[in-house]
Amino acid sequence: MTRITKLKILTVIYLVVASLLWAQEDSIFKLNVNVDLTEVHVSVTDEKDRPVGNLTKENFRVFEDQTEQKLSVFKHEDFPVSLGLVIDNSRSMEPRKERLDAAALSFVRKSNPEDETFIVHFDDAARLDRDFTDSIPLLEESLAGVKPYGQTAIYDALMLALDHMHYARHQKRAVLLITDGVDNSSEHTLTEALEATQQSHVAVYTVGLLSASGGQKAEDSLLRIAETSGGRAFFPLTVDDARADMERVARDLREQYTLGYIPSNPSRSGQWRSVRVEIIPPRGTPRTTKLYATYRHGYYGPAD
Repeated sequence: MTRITKLKILTVIYLVVASLLWAQEDSIFKLNVNVDLTEVHVSVTDEKDRPVGNLTKENFRVFEDQTEQKLSVFKHEDFPVSLGLVIDNSRSMEPRKERLDAAALSFVRKSNPEDETFIVHFDDAARLDRDFTDSIPLLEESLAGVKPYGQTAIYDALMLALDHMHYARHQKRAVLLITDGVDNSSEHTLTEALEATQQSHVAVYTVGLLSASGGQKAEDSLLRIAETSGGRAFFPLTVDDARADMERVARDLREQYTLGYIPSNPSRSGQWRSVRVEIIPPRGTPRTTKLYATYRHGYYGPAD
């Protein structure tokens, strides 16, 4: 066989393989574009705030804009999470810093070992002090490497954390925000922070060790941030209580249900869509038993 003939055969083989690959890529591309699967992560607890882990697909009903949706995905697995620790480093945190840092590390240790975590500290300004890592020693080093200073830029810190989530490896994402006061130093406003939270797919859990001064205003803003994102807000009185709340967040993230559906609304206008989840108690559950669902109550639909 001549060299030219060999080249012709190789060229034909290359073109056939390439055409098959292009066809395959085109098929995959079309599948991703045309199918808009919406996933809702749901934490279910009882009246004593204990996780409820014995539910099946039949125990959930999901409504989008008041229209019931057909569930095509139901999972109750401990999926890894991309986490952001957003920690107040203002001067008022100094007396409790060491113990709160230890509590934050305990939260990470009780989370899924495959999680990745970054750290954002904030005082007068917000900064990323540790990029995504699964190394506890590196997180510990970053927590110990800062000294309390200045005021409290909560909204700037949250905006920075939500933006950094674009680099996350995992689809499931959450932020744990720890503070002791009201925002008094941000360039961004609460309204901007809430808008960014709505547009993200990140659940924000807030832990507010609040003082009497400005406490109600801070509580209101932290509660709104958590509820908007599908997270929870905690207002512990002591550092020990804060540690218990953080461990509760770690437990909730590992016990969540994932409900998925293809929206019956075909519109691609990018408009807000409300989501409501109903829990149907399992058979045999006493009528007096109350079950509570925590989840994101809406999202912006797809847009062309």
